[in-house]
Amino acid sequence: MKVGASFFCQNYFRAEKPDWQIYREDLELAEMVEPLGFDSIWAVEHHFSPYTMIPDVVQFLTYMAGRTRRIGFGTMVVVLPWHDPVRVAEQIAMLDIFCGDRELTLGFGRGSGRIEYEGFRVSMSESRDRFNEAAEIVRLALSQPRFSYQGKYFQIPEMSIRPQPYHRDLAERFYGAIISPETGDIMARQGMGMLVIPQKPWVEHRKDYDHFLESCAKFGQPARKPIVVSFIYCAETAREAEQAADTWMGNYADTAIRHYEYDEPEHFRKEKGYEFHTKMAEATKANAAAFRQMFTKTQVYGTPDQCIQTLRTIAQTMDAAEYVAVFKYGGMPLELAKRSMKLFADEVLPHIQQGTSPTAVQSAAAGR
Repeated sequence: MKVGASFFCQNYFRAEKPDWQIYREDLELAEMVEPLGFDSIWAVEHHFSPYTMIPDVVQFLTYMAGRTRRIGFGTMVVVLPWHDPVRVAEQIAMLDIFCGDRELTLGFGRGSGRIEYEGFRVSMSESRDRFNEAAEIVRLALSQPRFSYQGKYFQIPEMSIRPQPYHRDLAERFYGAIISPETGDIMARQGMGMLVIPQKPWVEHRKDYDHFLESCAKFGQPARKPIVVSFIYCAETAREAEQAADTWMGNYADTAIRHYEYDEPEHFRKEKGYEFHTKMAEATKANAAAFRQMFTKTQVYGTPDQCIQTLRTIAQTMDAAEYVAVFKYGGMPLELAKRSMKLFADEVLPHIQQGTSPTAVQSAAAGR
């Protein structure tokens, strides 16, 4: 199973540093991904707050493509309603050329942050329709030498993007961020795979995946196994890992509440297509501590053996095809993130990639 690492460049709001310092720290961590044996680098798009500070995910990955030679790349995600889809297709085509024969996975989403929609002067209620149109345009632009499109929001005369992409089958690596049945319908209709960025218990994400499979069958689209994201903290002792998870993963949960305004459900309630977010915000407003605890318990932390077992449980629950790990979040010091990432790479990564058991490997070594 392939395992990637994702970067957020989060500037924790209770202990903000200069933004350039956050970038230096996260880029230092990103430089470790290829030497440590991971399969890919991912990044996430957000705007206008310290929640995550990568406004152009393709630019971030383009920089890392020039810094590496072997690993693949993934967007987690490009939020299509905020962009001109022709421009998105051009950026992807360039990144595809820079990657050459390396794998490029394209994750897309529709976004749910009011601060971002207002900053881009786009109505959240238009997100579904804008996403559907933009996704189709990006698909056409990357797969056809020439294309045109006539929709409600985008009217594109016959044209061709240049440069043309290196690969013509990029649409087969389109994935959509899905955290609700409604979004699953949208992604299934577009023929995208499922990208799971955990915001609720895995059994609930599994229900979304089952609904997604039904939607794929309904729309006559192939159903691919999902790519699953997890926040990771790997430590020598369970006690250290539990304390770190409670602090840093809990801090990240607080930033999600702050950025998405999950303690204020009214703005979600008045927007079309955000029914799930309304329910989440209602629950969080009633008990923010429960959201923090739930988020932490959903992630992966512990000793190397505990991390392996948790990842395998998630894989079985979700029938996952690929993992993406997040190692730095919630104001975590760089040295802690590096230590966790190195330990994970040394003692967890090989077993997940190869499907081996550390107990069996240790027994075989003892018998030699």
